This record gives sequence, C-alpha cells and structure tokens, in this order.
Amino acid sequence: MSEMITADLVDLDLSADTKEAAARALAERMVALGRVTDLEGFLADVAAREAQMPTGLDGGIGIPHCRSEHVTEPTLAFGRSTAGIDFGAADGPADLIFLIAAPAGADDAHLTILSSLARQLMNAEFTSALRSVGDATAAAALIRGDEAAAEAAETAGAAGSEDSAAASAAASADAAAVSTAPAAAERPFRVVAVTSCPTGIAHTYMAAESLETAGHEAGIEVVVETQGSAGFTRLDPAVIAAADGVIFAHDVPVREKDRFAGKPTVDVGVKAGINRPGELITEVRGKAERGEVTMAAAAGTPVERTGDVTEGYGTKLRKWLMSGVSYMVPFVAAGGLLIALGFAIGGYQIKSAPSVMDHFVWTQSHSWAALMFQIGAVAFGFLVPVLAGYIAYGMADRPGLVPGFVGGMIASTINAGFLGGLVAGLLAGGVVMAIQKINIPKVLRGIMPVVVIPLISSAIVGFLMFVVVGKPIASAQKGMTDWLGGLSGANALLLGALLGLMMCFDLGGPVNKVAYTFATAGIAVSSPSDSAMKVMAAVMAAGMVPPLAMALATTVRGRLFTQTERENGKAAWVLGASFITEGAIPFAAADPLRVIPSAMVGGAVTGALSMTFGATLRAPHGGIFVVPLIGNAFLYLIAIAVGVCVSTAAVVVLKGMRKQASEAADSGSATGAATAAAERKQPVAA
Repeated sequence: MSEMITADLVDLDLSADTKEAAARALAERMVALGRVTDLEGFLADVAAREAQMPTGLDGGIGIPHCRSEHVTEPTLAFGRSTAGIDFGAADGPADLIFLIAAPAGADDAHLTILSSLARQLMNAEFTSALRSVGDATAAAALIRGDEAAAEAAETAGAAGSEDSAAASAAASADAAAVSTAPAAAERPFRVVAVTSCPTGIAHTYMAAESLETAGHEAGIEVVVETQGSAGFTRLDPAVIAAADGVIFAHDVPVREKDRFAGKPTVDVGVKAGINRPGELITEVRGKAERGEVTMAAAAGTPVERTGDVTEGYGTKLRKWLMSGVSYMVPFVAAGGLLIALGFAIGGYQIKSAPSVMDHFVWTQSHSWAALMFQIGAVAFGFLVPVLAGYIAYGMADRPGLVPGFVGGMIASTINAGFLGGLVAGLLAGGVVMAIQKINIPKVLRGIMPVVVIPLISSAIVGFLMFVVVGKPIASAQKGMTDWLGGLSGANALLLGALLGLMMCFDLGGPVNKVAYTFATAGIAVSSPSDSAMKVMAAVMAAGMVPPLAMALATTVRGRLFTQTERENGKAAWVLGASFITEGAIPFAAADPLRVIPSAMVGGAVTGALSMTFGATLRAPHGGIFVVPLIGNAFLYLIAIAVGVCVSTAAVVVLKGMRKQASEAADSGSATGAATAAAERKQPVAA
C-alpha cells in the first residue's frame, strides 16, 4: 500500500484565497498521482460535505474532507497558507489546510489512520511544527509520524525550532504538573462522552481528543465513545453506570442514546466538543451538583433525536409538521390508489355500491371494484387522525399519540379536515409537553404514561376541538374548499404555476410536502371536486419534471456532468416516471444554483399547462403508471414533456456558461504562467 501522504501531496506555499480554490489546488495533486479519478466529481463531494457543516477549527486549521467513489485509496494532502483561508472557524482564517479523501468503501484500518491524524491536530506541538517546517518531504514525514520528522522540522529554521521546543516544554510542564499533583481524597469525577459527525472521519475523533485532553487537565476521568465511519465500540455498561455525567457532542443522532438516561447530560454539536471542551465539562459538573438528570422518558422526542439542540422554534415546528406528513403519506398513496383503481374498474358510480360485506360476487369485476374503493376509503379515513397523532408524536414522543389521534378523529368528525388535524396535533403535543413538566411524586410516575397523561390530555384536547377551535377551523376548511372549487381561467393557471414552483423548490423537502399535502387534502374525500383533481394532477406532473429533466440533460449533454451524475441520470428516468422528485437531489446537491432554478422553471410551466389543459387525477401517486386514471391524459403528458424540455434547456445553458467561464479562467492562468516563465528566463540588464 502506498503512503497516504507524500511530498508530492504537500504545498507549503498554498496561494489559494478561498476554501474552494484551496480544495481544488490540493485535489489536483491527488489527481496527478492517480489517487482521485474525477476532479469535478470529487470536488462536488467535498462541497456537499462542507455544506453540511463548515470544516474550519479554532487554532487556524481547515480540514475539508469527504468519502467519495472518485477516490482510489485513502489520501491526505496538506497545504500551508500565508494569508489564511476562511473555512468558517470562529477565530478566523486557517493557515493549515488538510484535504482528506477516503474511498466510499474505505476499510477500518484506513479510517483509523485518518482518525489518528484528527487527534494529532489537537496537539499544539504538532501544529507548531507544521507551521515551522520548511521542506515538503519533512512535512509529509511529520504528518505520517516518522521518527525522522522531528529532525527534519528542526532544520526548517531556528524560529520554528524554538516554537516547537516551547510547545514541547509547555506540554511537558503540564504533564509534570499533573503527575506531581496530590492525590484527591476521593475518586475523581467521571464523564462518559459520545462524539459523532456526518462523515465520521475527522470531527468525531478531534472532539474525542479535545474532551479527553480537557478532562486530563481538569483532573477528571473522561471516556469517549466515537461513533465514526468505521462503526463504534459500545462503552462497557459498567463504565456508563459509574459515570457522574454525560456529554454528547454530535451532528448526527447518537446511536442507542437510551443507554445514558438517568444522568446529568450536556448535549451539543460536535464543534463545541472541539472548541470548548472545558466549558462542557464544567457544565456537566454543575448539573451533577444540582442533581439535574435526563430521565429515560425525556431522552429526546423523535424530532430532537434527529436534530440539533440549538434549533429554533421555527425549525422544530417545521419538523413537527413534517413528522405528521411523513407518516400520513403512505395512507394517502395506498388509499388513493385503491380508490382510483376502483373508479377505473367500476366507474365513478362505484362510490354508491353497497357494502361488500353484504354483496360480493367473486366473478364480477364490479364487486372487486367496490372492494378496492371501500378499502381505499377506509384508508383515507385515517389521514387526519394519523396526521394529528404523529405531529403530537414528533413533539412529545409516545405520550402524544393518544390525544393526537383523538384530536384528529374529532377534526374528521366535525369536518375540520386537514387544517383541524394540524391544529389538533399541535394542541395535543403542547398539552402533553406541559403535563410532562409538572413535578410528579415518584409514587405516581409509573402510571403517568399509561393512565394519567392519556386521560388528561385527551380530555383537554377534546374540549378544545369540540367547544373552542373546532367550529372556526371547520368554517375555514369549507371556505378553502369552496375557493378551490371556484378556480378557473387565469387564477387556475397561476395556482398551477405556484404549485409547480413549490414542488421543485426543495425536491421532496418541506415546501414540496406543503404543496403535495394541499393537493391530497382536496381529493381525500368521497366526492372530490373537479378543481381538486386538477390540482392533484398539476402537483404530480410538476413533481415528475426535475428528475426527468436531469436524466434528459445527462443524455443530450453528458460532457457537462460528472461520471457519477451520468450514472444517476439513468436511475432518474425511472424515479421521475414514478413521481419520485427526490431523484434530482444528487444533481441539486452538486450544483444547486443551476439545477434548482432550472427545475423550478420547468415545474412552473408544467403546473400551469396541466391546469390550463384541465387534466384531472383521482390518485395521489403513481406517475406514468396511473395515466389510465388521468382525465385528458394526452394533454397531461404534453404538459410534462414541455416542462422537462424547458428545465433541460435551462440547466444545459447554465452549466455550459459555467464550463466556458472555467475554461477561460484556466486559459488565462496558463497564459499568465507562461508569461512569468518567459520573464524569468530573460537576462538581467546591466
């Protein structure tokens, strides 16, 4: 196996002035050595990782990194900048830049080496030596940990040697101070910690090293479980049981978090574990002294378990609502398709068929159509209760389910519809969260989740829905339905364009789901209006445009896309045809400023045309597979085709402009370099 870093992968005079330029300069060295096969594809992966969280660290360090299928073997490139480059660290620009490239399937041994480097970056002596070293070979050896690195670094200059020696002396003094400190009269305070980051290569291990170092300096025991790319080794249950406090420093959900319940807990992002470990230790000690513990029932709601504790109320509200929508969508798909199939086989009069319990003939298609319609209608009956129940679940976990479902069922009973379901879910979650904050005697805690919380919360939510807010919400729902039924002409066209924009704005995200929920709310009744079915048709048509457009663009102008994107384009044909808008996400993540606007333009065109053509759809999902159930199917397909062509043309033009600008810049750089070289060769005038 070749070395992860060599002198050819070191640039001690990195001239880049932005983090993108720095990553490109170091990545080009990897490409030259055959460590990276596709420069643009790899840089897109680096940019996608950077978008998740800035990779700048306090102390002048930048560590852009990613796992990518364009990497042939684990590789590390190092650059040193005189001017400094902004990587998003709180204390300013970075002068030490490490580009870490790991293959998508890197084995544990390689990831362990990379995590070892991450820990080294927390060592002041190590970073001081890197700032003083004057030779690329010595720098590479120093990073690899070769014994000869120290001697090479010493030759880089007296100033560098003095800095390194001073750091070493300080570290030795600290170690001596700790070793000669008097033994405590009682056992030291013990902390267990968990660190994790999205990639699991660098920040995870740097936070662990930081916490361990801070604990050593404070005279307490810190044991860290790193949940990285190579998996994780669970802490011994005895170690957790003996701990006095817990620190979670993470940007992805902590796995098996309930193991740590019942202890004083500090929960922060992974960067806080790197930048201010001492404060976290002080905070957890303070909680322990005050007796603040995290109970098993309060270990985190579903939303909190997948989020950041620093999220604002607006972000949490969006996630609570999306929690309900995500659980509701399967009921929409199953129920809607069954109802649509019932109509397709038995005609629209099938809704008046008698119950299949009283009349079902195995050999009659009409009976089978009635069966499908009636099963679908039952599934649709769950939509509002499921929406409300799982909004409450996202807010308050399992205790929120009962009042949420009760409130949702009341909303259905009083014809408050989806608006009533949204309000019922929020009320139920809020009531349960308020009850959980009450200090209950220990003797009653056992019956709280089974008896007390469901009883009290259901009674309160039921009262509010029946007596206080139900009637106004039902009136608002009726008003919205009547407005939708009266849409025609320019108003219908504008609504179609707006829904198309929303469907393509975040490609399956919250805005997309709002548009989709609006459409399904209109058809989630036994007799949906013609306007509601037009809205459903426009929404599905627009949602098919982004992946189909990206698939077509990779086919007609493949050179504008990376190899990975061209492969994704093949899958996007099927995803788009199936109404899975998320098929365009890989393209948007790599180039959002060109892909998303292009998709939105095409989606708006398709939505407007679908409404103008009067296409209708009774099924809430299915893509081209439910074309037989679409009213004005031919014109509907024309609307989709036009939108796809518009989006394809837009993304091809925008990407082509970027490619031309990049080539012009490269040409200018090459001309400048040639001119400079020629000037250096000219003799100096006497």
